[in-house]
Amino acid sequence: METVELFSAEGKGRGLKATKEQWAGDVIFAERAYAAVVFDSLTHLVCHTCFKRHEKLHRCGQCKFAHYCDRTCQKEGWAKHKSECSAVKKQGKAPNENIRLAAQILWRIEREGGGLTEGSLVSIDELQNHVEHFGDEEKKELRVDLESFLEFWPPNSKQFGMQYISHILGVINCNGFTLSDQRGLQAVGVGIFPNLCMVNHDCWPNCSVIFNNGKIELRALGKISPGEELTVSYVDFLNVGEDRRQQLKKQYYFDCTCQHCQKGIKDDLMLAVKEGGEKPSQETVKEIIQYSKDTLEKIDKARSEGVYHEVVKLCRECLAKQEAILGDTNIYLLRILSILSEVLSYLQHINEAAGCSKRMVDGYVKLYHPNNAQLGMALMRAGVTHWHAGLIEVGHEMLCKAYAVLLVTHGPSHPITKDLEAMRVQSEMELRMFQQNEFMYYKMREAALQNQKIQVMPEPTNEVSPGIFQKKQ
Repeated sequence: METVELFSAEGKGRGLKATKEQWAGDVIFAERAYAAVVFDSLTHLVCHTCFKRHEKLHRCGQCKFAHYCDRTCQKEGWAKHKSECSAVKKQGKAPNENIRLAAQILWRIEREGGGLTEGSLVSIDELQNHVEHFGDEEKKELRVDLESFLEFWPPNSKQFGMQYISHILGVINCNGFTLSDQRGLQAVGVGIFPNLCMVNHDCWPNCSVIFNNGKIELRALGKISPGEELTVSYVDFLNVGEDRRQQLKKQYYFDCTCQHCQKGIKDDLMLAVKEGGEKPSQETVKEIIQYSKDTLEKIDKARSEGVYHEVVKLCRECLAKQEAILGDTNIYLLRILSILSEVLSYLQHINEAAGCSKRMVDGYVKLYHPNNAQLGMALMRAGVTHWHAGLIEVGHEMLCKAYAVLLVTHGPSHPITKDLEAMRVQSEMELRMFQQNEFMYYKMREAALQNQKIQVMPEPTNEVSPGIFQKKQ
């Protein structure tokens, strides 16, 4: 941690600042979880040690709850699972992920005699819990969690006071970091990383966080000077400033005072109306945005039920109304385009999907930070969609742009960056072939596709890409 130091950030409490110059893509620090657990819904699909997804996992023979890639992962994870194993066996079932994580934290404190580990700038005791800011509903949930914890916690383990257990549950509630699978595409668990908890929020941050090979990495998005505060974004930027502030206040209990919120930077683009011709009235714009919100709720329901043709119908209807009123960077238009391109790809309507994804990323480029991970992933998906559609020139260009972004946000060793590099090399080779003889390229491509099964795109889900902190819902 020699690259950072703690300081008192005005109006924010403590924060971290750089002690030496950093450049885009530099890993400022990497940190292993103090404690981490797999989500309840994925306990049988994700390794409880390395958090990788596998179709066939080995189950703990004693508690029948924990699952592992192989004997190596099981052996490596035994120290933290030993107490949990005994407690799960005794109770007959495992409690929810928050209770399991609180127990893992307290068992580690019991084993090591404190919440401060080598390389940590702060201890678990020093982390913010925000219990004093809880509303009535959150206090009620905390009492339920306390009862569940006390039922699960073994009498032969060290006994902690109610106030301290509440502190740990509060820390998890507002500081739990989302762990992703090995390719970074799905949230699979939650962990506590004390050093990361010290990094403050900014809607236009100078750092990003990625889970890579069992560690989180704090990576610079551009040049950072010595003494400059390090920041990450706790929420997706693709919301107007007022909505981001409300989300941050509700989930993390602070008022965002960043420049983008104070000055409403890019809010005009996010709520843009169609240019050229007569400008639509404010009432018309308000109506179409409300219609978009209502449609998105219907789309969520249809997606959750797997009725994808209904999703396409709703998206097309909404898009037809939006296109007459909303501008190309309007976030409600972009949300519909994003869903439509994903579902059309899954249904093998590739050409229409490519058109939607192109419009989507064109809007994203004007809104997101140039080194935003969400932008990089969107460019990658759009590039793959264009490749499937045989639009090799545009597809290759998107894959190259995506690779440039992910080199910064994910780094060259991340599995998704390695996959992307292989796609980029493949598309470059095909592009050269296309430029030399377009007719022959399409003939060879057609023959190749006839000799392999149709590749079905991943089934769409309502889950967004993993964010920074896992707020209990």
